[in-house]
Amino acid sequence: MKRLSIQEVKTILQTIENQDDPFLAQFKNDTRKGVQQLLAKWQKNREQELADWDHYQSMMKYENKARVQGYNMIAGIDEVGRGPLAGPVVSAAVILPANCYIRGLNDSKKLNENKREELYEHIKTQAISIGIGVVDANDIDQINIYEATKKSMQLAILNLNVEPDFLLIDAVKLNSIYPEESIVKGDANSVSIAAASIIAKVTRDRMMKKFHQLYPEYHFDKNMGYGTQIHLDAINEYGPCEIHRKTFAPIKKEI
Repeated sequence: MKRLSIQEVKTILQTIENQDDPFLAQFKNDTRKGVQQLLAKWQKNREQELADWDHYQSMMKYENKARVQGYNMIAGIDEVGRGPLAGPVVSAAVILPANCYIRGLNDSKKLNENKREELYEHIKTQAISIGIGVVDANDIDQINIYEATKKSMQLAILNLNVEPDFLLIDAVKLNSIYPEESIVKGDANSVSIAAASIIAKVTRDRMMKKFHQLYPEYHFDKNMGYGTQIHLDAINEYGPCEIHRKTFAPIKKEI
């Protein structure tokens, strides 16, 4: 039998999904260093795939519990933007199908920007429905950040184009017309809430980058409105702008 080239081995490994594939046994007996390196890389990737699958399944426990109780349109809800000095608070509500698998789905805070953008597209493709709720800085100043957070979540639910029958909410109780469960660290423990956290984060980051074009001196494209030193220095130099939260320290002392 003609010995396969390194490139041919690489091409075959890219198609193998089963640990019992006979090609793997053949490659294990190949003494070439290049083949063994490719095999080790395949094995590492396979182990990561299985770990990602197991992690995803563990994050399905709240959704599975709700489905056993007879609920089908389960909306995960999360917000981003409670802490910044500028910009809106943004919430997302996401309903995923029961058989959905989005590899790498996790709390948006644990992901880098590129991974969030990648998962954002996967979620948009697979979700049954996505709703977004935005409450701007003026409203935040009028009703306080906690009430603004709840309002943004309620708006996200209203903006779903499919009515939910159960809500999984990250650490907030809405007491809405729907049955709900509030989950501490829900974005790390529920796939629906994790999906909502990514949608909310990417949506708000894109909004802040647009605000940067209007107010470049505050560097909103980098700090997203959070109180970084460069942002605080800009506030000291220029004062607050339209999208700053006037009731938040240190903005209050500047006006």
